[in-house]
Amino acid sequence: MRALIALISLAWLGVPVTSQAHPRGLYDTQQQAEQRARELGCQGTHLNSGKWMPCSSEAELHKYLRHH
Repeated sequence: MRALIALISLAWLGVPVTSQAHPRGLYDTQQQAEQRARELGCQGTHLNSGKWMPCSSEAELHKYLRHH
């Protein structure tokens, strides 16, 4: 629900949303997810529904997202 609200807010403000990443942190390539992991300070990547996500697990990702 938060992701939907954020996406609507960005659309309302006219901020472009790139096709490289989904608001939940899904990336087309492992390299993109690795870059985001470095930005967040976590390690590793993992697959979710055929897309790459930063951090070693989704639980770990949410832990780091709460701090950014």
